[in-house]
Amino acid sequence: MNMKSVTRSRPGRLIAAVVLSATVATPLVVTDTASAATALTVSQALAAQDSRTATVTGYVIGQPTATSTVITSGYTADTAIAIADQASETSTGRMLYVQVTAAWRSGFGLLTNPSLRGRQVTATGTLTAYFSHGGLKDPTAMSLGGGTTPTPTTTATPTPGGTATPGDYYAAASGRTGPALRTALHTIIRTQTKLTYDQVWDALKDTDQDPANPANVILLYSGRSQSKTSNGGGVNDWNREHVWAKSHGDFGTATGPGTDVHHLRPEDVSVNSLRGNKDFDSGGGAVAEAPGCYTDADSFEPRDAVKGDVARMILYMAIRYEGDDGWPDLEPNDSVANGSAPRLGRLTKLLAWHEQDPPDAFEQRRNQRIYERWQGNRNPFVDHPEWARAIWG
Repeated sequence: MNMKSVTRSRPGRLIAAVVLSATVATPLVVTDTASAATALTVSQALAAQDSRTATVTGYVIGQPTATSTVITSGYTADTAIAIADQASETSTGRMLYVQVTAAWRSGFGLLTNPSLRGRQVTATGTLTAYFSHGGLKDPTAMSLGGGTTPTPTTTATPTPGGTATPGDYYAAASGRTGPALRTALHTIIRTQTKLTYDQVWDALKDTDQDPANPANVILLYSGRSQSKTSNGGGVNDWNREHVWAKSHGDFGTATGPGTDVHHLRPEDVSVNSLRGNKDFDSGGGAVAEAPGCYTDADSFEPRDAVKGDVARMILYMAIRYEGDDGWPDLEPNDSVANGSAPRLGRLTKLLAWHEQDPPDAFEQRRNQRIYERWQGNRNPFVDHPEWARAIWG
């Protein structure tokens, strides 16, 4: 890698900048703003995906929703923007995907600020893949081309035993109960970034990371800490468990409920297979590879430490997927013989588990990561456990 020092004098001051380039150095344009003095172009940033911290300037093209998909209207979330060296760029290969974390969404999210399209933005963060595409993640600074920097908004961080209400995210649900609460929550959480099934692998490595070992994930039913890289289909690998079994509604793994990370968790391949598409209930024989779990011919009982997690994932799916966006209307009931119907039981048991095992720090962190980094929506029953009874009695 070549290093070139560029020095330019002006009356009363001296500006110096260092440019790093791979083969041919791109001329550096020095402006009056401090952030832009060392800014990379988008093309330079795409060539330097090595986890360094860098400042990049580019024009906002749209919202990335997949590795090679950037939408330029009808935005679905405030979680990311795609920028390029030219405002007219149409090739995603020449765009940098910039993560927009919660602190910056009020000023730089396209769902909230659609007029940002075509404007120049400068962002500082880590040069690393986003959506399996050249990206900039975890921004520490974001500003408009003219140097105007909106003040970051504060998002509540979940704490054990408490609730996390990010700004006014749930404002439309305030004071509601029963069907009115259900409708309000559905409207709030249905706005999300949709992942592909391949992207779920990367998401789970982040959302289910072992707090004691960042190289591992925690398996849902087994409780085992296992290497992130041991994912796949082999014996003792981990794969993607659909807590709301995908055959209950026949939605498969297509983008939508089949790829919604709020109910997808890492699990041992054989334990995942043993659970299959069984409903949830108590009882049965012990599961050898998942201590504390039990199963019989038509139901599966998770270990005590995640009983509430399972319940809240099921309740989330019921509120998120109401049959109004091309997917089945999912609903929990009190049966353990639901077959391929878009139903999952046993509701009375799930509500009891929800109260028996309230949200812990791991579950709250997971909810926050999905909101900030992956889908831009939240599980309301992690943030407000009391809403489960307010809806289902």
